[in-house]
Amino acid sequence: MSLDSVRAFFAEKAPEIRIIELDTSTATVALAAQAHGVEPGQIAKTLAFRVGEREILVVARGDARIDNRKMRAVFEAKAKMLDAETVLALTGHPVGGVCPFGLATPLPVYCDQSLRLYDEVLPAAGATHSAVRIAPQRLAELVEGEWVDVCQLPEPAKEV
Repeated sequence: MSLDSVRAFFAEKAPEIRIIELDTSTATVALAAQAHGVEPGQIAKTLAFRVGEREILVVARGDARIDNRKMRAVFEAKAKMLDAETVLALTGHPVGGVCPFGLATPLPVYCDQSLRLYDEVLPAAGATHSAVRIAPQRLAELVEGEWVDVCQLPEPAKEV
């Protein structure tokens, strides 16, 4: 079970980090932000891509969008988002619970600079109702993530 692999990951590498399990779904950024009482940007979404001949994970703030030009520049290949079945097979985590912890297959993890705008972010923890609270730098250290700039931040709301 996916949540169990994440539990094992934290037990080994960071036993001080507690997995938060809720009764409600946190499968989308909006649901997760509402359930945890944070703004959508604090939700750290994990996206799976094929770039060239390899699969990678990108962890970004919840309200940021992947910038295809930046992705191509960083990875020197076109990035294609993986389908849910492939994501589950590679990570061991269902869509909505995908995270860079306790992976079924070792994958390179890239952390978007957008995460650094927060002191604490909430990535999923292997299930559609679980998460952890973690500093972005600690997240990157635990998963041996490389910092990249591949996202566009949302436009600030205009005053009326």
